[in-house]
Formats: sequence, structure tokens, C-alpha cells
Amino acid sequence: MKSKKEKVYIFDTTLRDGEQSPGFSMNLDEKLRFARRLEKLGVDIIEAGFPVASEGDFLSVQEIARKIREPRIAALARISLSDIDRAWESVKDAAHPMIHTFTSSSDIHIKYMLKKTREQVLKDACDAVRHACGFTKDVEFSAQDATRTDRDYLCDMVEAVIDEGATTVNIPDTVGYALPDEFGELIAYLFENVKNIKNAIVSVHCHDDLGLAVANSLFAVKNGARQVECAINGIGERAGNASLEEVVMALRTRKDLMGLDTSIKTENIYRTSRLLTDITGISVQPNKAIVGANAFAHESGIHQDGLIKEKSTYEIMTPQVVGVTDTYFVLGKHSGRHAIKERLKKIGYNLSGDEIDQVFKRFKELADVKKEIFDEDLEAIVADDIFRKTDTYKLIYLNVVSGNAAIPTATVRMEVDGEVCQDADFGVGPVDSTFAVIKKITKTDNHLLKYMVNAITGGTDAQGIVTVQLKYDGRTVTGRGADPDIIVASAKAYINALNRIESLKEYDKGKND
Repeated sequence: MKSKKEKVYIFDTTLRDGEQSPGFSMNLDEKLRFARRLEKLGVDIIEAGFPVASEGDFLSVQEIARKIREPRIAALARISLSDIDRAWESVKDAAHPMIHTFTSSSDIHIKYMLKKTREQVLKDACDAVRHACGFTKDVEFSAQDATRTDRDYLCDMVEAVIDEGATTVNIPDTVGYALPDEFGELIAYLFENVKNIKNAIVSVHCHDDLGLAVANSLFAVKNGARQVECAINGIGERAGNASLEEVVMALRTRKDLMGLDTSIKTENIYRTSRLLTDITGISVQPNKAIVGANAFAHESGIHQDGLIKEKSTYEIMTPQVVGVTDTYFVLGKHSGRHAIKERLKKIGYNLSGDEIDQVFKRFKELADVKKEIFDEDLEAIVADDIFRKTDTYKLIYLNVVSGNAAIPTATVRMEVDGEVCQDADFGVGPVDSTFAVIKKITKTDNHLLKYMVNAITGGTDAQGIVTVQLKYDGRTVTGRGADPDIIVASAKAYINALNRIESLKEYDKGKND
């Protein structure tokens, strides 16, 4: 168990501030499902919502408070006493209920939004904290727009609410205005000038308007803050909040410098990020740190070569530590020979040095016209350049009868090693019956791994291209076929894959001889 001095508490606000982002609204079931995931992730506090905002928000907070037992469950409230009453009503059944109340502290907010004096706002803040403490000992107070607040007034407010019983004081960079050094220095200033500061946990809530939310959070922690308010994938108002995954992994990866850690089970980070995407339908950008599609992807030949030799050359954390299966090599024009050799091995092809050179030459030619090279492309290069021989099987004729009132039946005439063969068979559909009769004629039974259809052009008269993947001797063999008739294209693709298997058999036999 980490001591308070070495631990940073993670306050997740995905379900409150995060949900305020356009497009990220969730219903009650989705919120509960996500809260369960946050519990598995190991967050210390879940800010479940703003109960006074709507009946739906109240019910969501209430349900989460009743069902989620490990983390503290926080409800947000303005300093209005009725807001606080509503917040308490929503979290009172929680195993660890928390009330989070806030008001603005900057002169610009006090003048234009609250239309009060500093003295009135300070009194209201104290009254609110005192009222909240009548319900629970776990009360957090936030001074909204703290980074644009007069420092001495901010110190007075923080000291006063701690005296009233606040156990956490939150210093938000509400509009993402501060720079890291400046924000860290503000936290240090509070520790130097608020005499009772050690009676509460200092928290920070940073927005990303200048892209500095994570940096500001880390500088705050370095200067004494021990709670960070953040959201999965960095979602939140405007440009978002500090990203939970980035804060957590920065603390973990640079523990040598920070000497601090969290209770987050990092192997659940990626799954949590993916769940948010699944629920909202909004993906993170590919180059997003930690959870983006490219976070552990490498195309540069120099990087790929280094990683093959030693992972730490170009990765400061393993993908597995955040729940990603493995490093991914993107094969493109920057990839090197070593990466191609390793990928070929991974998909089951152990080629000689000369054969690797031959494949690599073709790979580079293809990479100049194609952004990314996939395993199927490599397989096609190997089949055509290394294993190619005269086709064993050729399609001569295909006729299929199908429909909702007929048993799908395919009749196929093929050439097998120069001999013409014809047969028919049934299936559950036109493609299934076609493949069944081809297997019958060729006396093969390879496991079908993938069947995929794409249109080469638009319109109902488009030519279709079919990709078929078959399993042979632990290897994946890909066949392709194109035709305006999808069933014919399917037959061509299947036969193309069978021909590649025959070439592979011949190659293996030659190597063994």
C-alpha cells in the first residue's frame, strides 16, 4: 500500500466534465458500464455527475453510488445549499460518498458571472463547505478559474474552506491559461502561504486549451499536489481535460524523477479507452499518446531494426503495460530489410538470404505506390516471386442456382493438372456451394480463415475483388480474384489460394530434398 506521501490520487471526471464534451453524452446504462470499468482500472474517485443538472444526471449518479463500491463517488454541486442537498441525496448510498462543491474565485468571474463582492463569495464558499460537512466528512472545494485569481485572495479562500472542514482543495486551471512553470509555482505559493494547507489534499484540474493540461498537472504534483483530476482520452469541455492515461504513465515511467505513483492498474488503460470509444462512437486520433493506434506502431527502418534487437531502444514503456497486445511494425517505404524478414517469419515464411533480397526488392517497388503494406501483400509477393509455378488448378466454367426458394447448388468445370473435371455440390448459399464443389474436385479441405468482398469501382456494375485466406501447415495463404460477378470472383480467389498452396508444397519439398 502506497503511503500518502508517495501516492497521487486519481480523480476521474470522464462521467462529469468529460460527458460535457459535444458528442460524448451517455445514458444511465452506459455510465454504469463505464463506471464499472473505472473501478477495475483502480481510480480513487469517480466524479459521477452533476445531479442538479437534470433528473437523468441525478439518477445516474445515484445508481453508480449504489452499485460501485471500491472508489469514492463524488457528486458536483455549486455553493448553493439546495445544490449540495441534491448532491448528497444522489451519493448518500455510496460506500464512500463525497461532495464536490465549487465557486469562482477570479475577479473576472466574480464581476461578470457572480456579480458579487469578494467578501460575499468567500462567505458563500464557507457556508457551502460547512453545509456539505454536515452530510459527509469527505468534502472537496474548488476555486474555479484559480489560475487567473489574485493569489492572496486565493490563499484566503483555501485557508477558510479548510477551516470549515474541506478535506480536499482543488486548484483548477479552468480555461487552460497557465504555463507549467507558472502553475507549479502557484501550487508552491499556496503551500508557503496557507497555514493549514497540510490539513487537506491539494488537487488540480487542468484544461487543455493550450495543450498543456498534462504538463501543468505534473508540475503541480512536483510542487506538492497529491490529486489529479483527469479524464480518459483527455475528453472534456472545449479542448478537454488532462488525459488520465498520460498523467498516470508519465508518473510511472518517470518515477526515477518524480518518486510518485498511483493505484491505477495500468494494464486496463487501453481497454478503458476502447470502451469509451465504443460507447460514444468517437475515436482518439491515431497519434494520441498511450492509447492511439500509432502509440506503439513503428515504420522507420532504423526504429524497427533497433526494436527487433532491443525493445528499449525506441520504446520507453512496453505496450503490454497499458494493455496493448504488442508493438506493431507498419510496413511502408521507410521499413528496412530486417523488419521484412521478421514479419515474414511471423506469418510462417522462413526464407533464405537471396529470397529475402528478392522479396525486399519487390516490397520497395510496391511501397512506392502503396502507403502501407499488409501481410496479404507480402504473401502475394512471396507466392508470385518465390513459389510461383504453373497453376495446378484452372477455372473453366461455373454455374450457380440460388434464391430463397431454391437449394443453393454450384456446378463447376475445372482443369486439374491438365485434366478436365466437372462436379456439383450444395451449400448454405451460392459462395458456400461453390467452395464445396471446388474442394470436392480438388480433393482439398483447407480451413477458411477469411472471406472478404470489395468493390473496385462504384455502381451496381462495379467489378468486385474477393480475398480468401486459407490455412496450410500453420501458414496463412491468401488468394484473390476479380470479376463483375461476385460468385465467379469468389471461385477465382479460392482457386488462386489453392494454387499458391501447391506452389508452397513444391517449394517445401525442394528445400527438404
